[in-house]
Amino acid sequence: MNRLPYEFYHRPCDQVARDLVGKVIVRGDIRLRISETEVYWGENDTACHAHKGRTKRTEVLYAPAGTIYVYLCYGIHWLLNIVTGEENDPQAVLIRACREAPGPGKLTKMLGITGEYNRKSILETPDFRIEDDGFRCEIIPDRRVGIGYASEEDQARLWRFKIKKVSD
Repeated sequence: MNRLPYEFYHRPCDQVARDLVGKVIVRGDIRLRISETEVYWGENDTACHAHKGRTKRTEVLYAPAGTIYVYLCYGIHWLLNIVTGEENDPQAVLIRACREAPGPGKLTKMLGITGEYNRKSILETPDFRIEDDGFRCEIIPDRRVGIGYASEEDQARLWRFKIKKVSD
């Protein structure tokens, strides 16, 4: 299998998030099928870390498409995001779950992903990539979760994408 190219990530995050569902995350011998993603779209999205602008922490969101953004949530779980779109336009897709790891903290633990991957490129990291193996599925949009701090409008957005069922 081949890793997804730069052009795949160099699109608006809602398109990338939808299209990542069903793809395979590969780290070494571990292969996990992505079953859920979530969109975080720039400074106008009150759920996005870049909402308050460029900081040392959020600088990675302004990087080129395909840059990995890993951060520690609640001081416990590493969460994996991939930067999308145009450089200097902060947006990213959170990989929320895989079939074999139902939760963002579980999947990073299973893959051994920590902060050491922050700011690396999913396009160039030798032991870590996302592939398309031809799997197709029905995808349903839903509200994002765990963003009670965001505006009601941003909480209501259907920016979470998940597998509904496998196509024949």
